[in-house]
Amino acid sequence: MKIQKISMFVMLGVALSGCESRIDVVNQEMANIRNQQPIPIEPAPDFVPAESFNYAAQQLRSPFMPGSLASELKIMAGKRVYPNLNRQLQPLESYPIENLNLKGSLRNQSGQIMALIQTPDGQVERVQVGSYMGLNHGRIIKITPTQIDVMEIIPDGREGYVERPRSLILIGPAP
Repeated sequence: MKIQKISMFVMLGVALSGCESRIDVVNQEMANIRNQQPIPIEPAPDFVPAESFNYAAQQLRSPFMPGSLASELKIMAGKRVYPNLNRQLQPLESYPIENLNLKGSLRNQSGQIMALIQTPDGQVERVQVGSYMGLNHGRIIKITPTQIDVMEIIPDGREGYVERPRSLILIGPAP
């Protein structure tokens, strides 16, 4: 028992000696740093101005524009196209045209061909020439038993619009 008490006092002494304040050591180190001579700051390097360059290729195709869009813009130069933002949207205009499937075609009583389009959620819509589909104001311009031709109006990147032809093709057996 006496040995336990002695060892406990020795342990307590060791623990208390480890709790010595290190603030004095930090204060001494800060005083040493303050007494040192300041290090001079190096002067800023001299910058040589870059040579000027006169760009003389304004008439050429921009390297930042895809070639297909550049050719569409060249074809459409001078032709102003704008989507009718005031017309009421049709049901198929809430889906990207890539997500719509041509499922078949039929003729109405007057002989006009109509097409059946399936949406991504499985619904089937009937469309005719003049109907709209897709997110880019795509107007149906032609329907055949195996294909629908759509003319989309897309932004040209210069605060204007261009027309872009697209097609939906029947996949599977022809009707």
